[in-house]
This record gives sequence, structure tokens and C-alpha cells, in this order.
Amino acid sequence: MDTLSYKTISLNKETAKKEWVVVDATDQVVGRLASKVAKLIRGKYKPSFTPHVDCGDNVIIINASKVYFTGKKETEKLYTRYTGYPGGQRFTTPAKLRTRDFGPERILRHAVKGMLPKGRLGRQLIDNLYVYNGTEHPHEAQKPKAIDINQFK
Repeated sequence: MDTLSYKTISLNKETAKKEWVVVDATDQVVGRLASKVAKLIRGKYKPSFTPHVDCGDNVIIINASKVYFTGKKETEKLYTRYTGYPGGQRFTTPAKLRTRDFGPERILRHAVKGMLPKGRLGRQLIDNLYVYNGTEHPHEAQKPKAIDINQFK
């Protein structure tokens, strides 16, 4: 019996095999889509997952404007931001955010960012997410694979 076959393999940034994938967000629930995309970005679906390394895929989300919330979240959920000035706390709902430029992209990016680890690694991982409203994206040179997000658990 070969004892070397039982050693745990830990990836690093150079040995991680990162791929580019395209996810179509048409008729997807925001939270469920975001949790699956966060797992893809983190690399949890890969057998070579290493918790402290960016070993996940680069994810391109298209048709971000076609996602929806369940229940009354579209009108009652509040996003909070702070301008940096006294009394500068601002609130907005997803319905108002959709009408603004890059609103649907911000909704999905905010949901995915909340599901990534906090700290240095999470800030690096969120840069592997690219969100677009329509079906066009400028990443054709990377030859991304189109995947069905519903096949993941």
C-alpha cells in the first residue's frame, strides 16, 4: 500500500485550476442563486477545495435584471448605506434600486458578498464575480463555459 496516497493535498494560488463559467440568472430567486454562486466562487464544488486559498471559478452572471425576490422582499427589504457624514444614513428598497443604473447588478453583488467569508480572502473572492444586465458580456476571450445553476445543490 502506498502511504503517499493518503496525504492531504493543499492548493496554493499557483496550483489552483480556475475556470470561467457563465450563469444565466433568468427567473432565479436572488438568495438561492447567490448562495450557489458564492459556493462556485469559493470553490466548494471542487474536490481540491482549500479553505484559505482562492481556488474557485470566475463567475459571469448574465440577465441580472430578470431575478426576483419571494414574498414582499421587493418592496419591504431595506438596503442601508452610509454617506460618511452625520445623519447620512440612507435606505433603499430593491424596487427603487432596480430603476437606477446598475441596480440589478448591485442587488446580486450585495447578496453574493454577504455569503462570502469576511476579511482579506472574501475581499479577494468578490473580484471573481462579474454581473451584467443583458446577455452580452466582454469576457468572450476567456472562453467561459455556460452552466446550469439548477444542477448544483
